[in-house]
Amino acid sequence: MEDQNTPSSEHLDDKAPAEEHVVNDTNVSNDTNEAIAPTSEGFQNRINLQPLQNSVEDIKREIAKFIVGQNEMIELLIISILTNGHSLIEGVPGVAKTVTAKLLAKTMAVDFSRIQFTPDLMPSDILGTSIFNVKSSEFEYKKGPIFSNIVLIDEINRAPAKTQAALFEVMAERQITMDGTRYDMELPFLVFATQNPIEQEGTYRLPEAQLDRFLFKIEVDYPSLEDEIQILVDNHSRQDKMDFDSIKAVLSAEAIKNYQNLIKQIVVEDNLLNYIAAIVNNTRTNANLYLGASPRASIAILNAAKANAAINGRDFVTPDDIKRCTKAVLKHRLVLTPEREMEAFTVDKVVDQILETIEIPR
Repeated sequence: MEDQNTPSSEHLDDKAPAEEHVVNDTNVSNDTNEAIAPTSEGFQNRINLQPLQNSVEDIKREIAKFIVGQNEMIELLIISILTNGHSLIEGVPGVAKTVTAKLLAKTMAVDFSRIQFTPDLMPSDILGTSIFNVKSSEFEYKKGPIFSNIVLIDEINRAPAKTQAALFEVMAERQITMDGTRYDMELPFLVFATQNPIEQEGTYRLPEAQLDRFLFKIEVDYPSLEDEIQILVDNHSRQDKMDFDSIKAVLSAEAIKNYQNLIKQIVVEDNLLNYIAAIVNNTRTNANLYLGASPRASIAILNAAKANAAINGRDFVTPDDIKRCTKAVLKHRLVLTPEREMEAFTVDKVVDQILETIEIPR
């Protein structure tokens, strides 16, 4: 770790003072926010969100040194960090999935490891293994690359089910049990995984139990024409490989944990909790779906909406925060009926229909 690179101003106290007020009326100026604000006229944040917002802008600025566009992917990955949730990044080759995840890790002064998944990868290649020490006449556990703060798993769908199953415990519980001994992961612990949706040869479909452990499934599309022109201009002017060492670490592990604790203090009204529950419950009775979402999805929407509110300078959640995060939370958890799959229907369409059906709280 390189904590010395992280400005001390990025750190927050574990408990933000309740009397601090830093956000002006511009943060709650639209009709939706005013309708859902937990207090009446003259609303101000009760917690100081400015350091968090500054850190988010610093991260975006560092990543923008090499990445053009892809704002949706970057923001959702930042929300993943703030909510301590894993993300699955899906896109065709060459759209900067892996590079973005690496750059994001570089903006944080935490340990980072990358694991390239292949068909012959074994669970011990990820988790580690016990090795007999001749001198001590005892077995010693040698930790694998999963023991890191941010783990990038490249081409996660290229490993077979046995290897995928090795990730179940560590992704859900942040721990590994080896030979009857539990090893807790150092927090923060996040998995960013990439996969290619087009190439099928030599790949394995991820188990539903594993997919449910990802907070988001982030689909990365091709850049716009303007962004691609800028990519060419930047590449031509650079004329060498990307110098990742120029990326500054703007967040420490301590600051990340403090921000994650801060997110838990974001206010959510009861009618919005009912709104989230209604959305997820609809997936379980929807005629277009064979498999609906679990309560883990409800919690994921709640936490993601709270983080989205915080990075937008509000200490309360609005319906727009929920709607913004719902699709990325649900799209990898829902399974269409065979009939709908044959009709080329998509999960995105089902989610859109659900959001249009459920009444928005006011």
